[in-house]
Amino acid sequence: MAPGIPAALERPHFIGIGGAGMSGIAKILAQRGAKVAGSDARESATADALRALGATVHIGHAAGHLADDATSVVVSSAIRADNPELVRAAELGIPVVHRSDALASLMEGLRAIAVAGTHGKTTTTSMLAVALSELALDPSYAIGGDLEGPGTNATHGQGDIFVAEADESDRSFQKYAPEVAIVLNVELDHHANYASMDEIYESFETFVGKVVPGGTLVIAADQPGAVELTRRVRDLSSLTVVTYGESEGADVRVHKVTPRGLTSEVTVVLNGKYLTFTVSVPGRHYAHNAVAALAAGVALGVPAHNLASAIGTYTGVKRRLQLKGEAAGVQVIDSYAHHPTEMTADLEAMRGAATGSRLLVVFQPHLFSRTQELGTEMGQALALADASLVLDIYPAREDPVPGVTSALIIDAAQAAGADVTAVPDKAAVPAVVAGMAKPGDLVLTMGAGDVTDLGPQILDHLSS
Repeated sequence: MAPGIPAALERPHFIGIGGAGMSGIAKILAQRGAKVAGSDARESATADALRALGATVHIGHAAGHLADDATSVVVSSAIRADNPELVRAAELGIPVVHRSDALASLMEGLRAIAVAGTHGKTTTTSMLAVALSELALDPSYAIGGDLEGPGTNATHGQGDIFVAEADESDRSFQKYAPEVAIVLNVELDHHANYASMDEIYESFETFVGKVVPGGTLVIAADQPGAVELTRRVRDLSSLTVVTYGESEGADVRVHKVTPRGLTSEVTVVLNGKYLTFTVSVPGRHYAHNAVAALAAGVALGVPAHNLASAIGTYTGVKRRLQLKGEAAGVQVIDSYAHHPTEMTADLEAMRGAATGSRLLVVFQPHLFSRTQELGTEMGQALALADASLVLDIYPAREDPVPGVTSALIIDAAQAAGADVTAVPDKAAVPAVVAGMAKPGDLVLTMGAGDVTDLGPQILDHLSS
């Protein structure tokens, strides 16, 4: 039921093809029959998965990697203008397509659900993808993380639904025209692209304004930024607004969230009836994500009871409170949280799961700009842990900013009463954690950078 491949994407070349967003689009195009090629900085399981689908993946960036007959070069906002493949594309006159435009073209002709928000997008998109697949609706999906079950971040389905994570960081979500838009929260982040909350609101308003006539906005009723956005878009006559949350006036009201170890039991009131289902990840934050997914599926006409049961089959996304293993009586869990709100949500969830035990955190700040703006709040969040180790800032796409270091976070954490230690040498962390941890403790590796690599190493040290 999917539309054909746009001419510009018949032989695309992806710069940074191994990235979460880029690889998903490349996988769907390859599954639709496009001749996909691209390059990435290093070998990875993602590169191997793309090759298994018939894609050509080069390692490293060089002008010679770009084929003369490429119909387009696909880039994300992270690709710099001096990339040799991008320079070569200009010499050959090959059109450059932004990742968001490529994804928008894949959604055309399908019933799209676009999931937006400062955080929670990957989890909510994944819950929908898993639930709709469980109900044999065979959706297409593009997600910013790998599902635990299928083990992939994207697929081309034969059904008429397309579920996509909609990225606000560079305003690219404004390219989509979904039938259902989900807005989980609206907060100030991505400081390199947004100077104020007003700019954030304007960006989200544009996104909501792209919902197709007669479509639905599913939006949080409890989060202040989402409440303000709802006020701003209420007058859009072609839009049905469905609110969800614990507020008394919510259209889909969260009646109760009951922790069950590393899972939760959620009861909602929908159309005057109580509905209870299981969410296989802990914490109120993830329970709310599940309710947003439920509301969106219902907006597409999926029966609520069937959808609620199917959401219970979701087992998680890699890096979203993912259990990496257990050794010497210590569980090691990995979290992608890097914004203070995400950090607080995951730490509170783990705090609830660690009844009678200690919660030890290894945190790696992500981006100099984010640390400069939100370092104090990050440090305050770490006060929820029993003890924390803080690594140096993971720069990702950014150059260092003078005076901005992990010390901003450490000072704020200590001022909030946290037990926190700086560990600049990442290689030393596994041994330090193994020396701290006792049977029954939970160890949480946290951040959007390569801190995730430490989980298996910590387990090895604990085992020995």
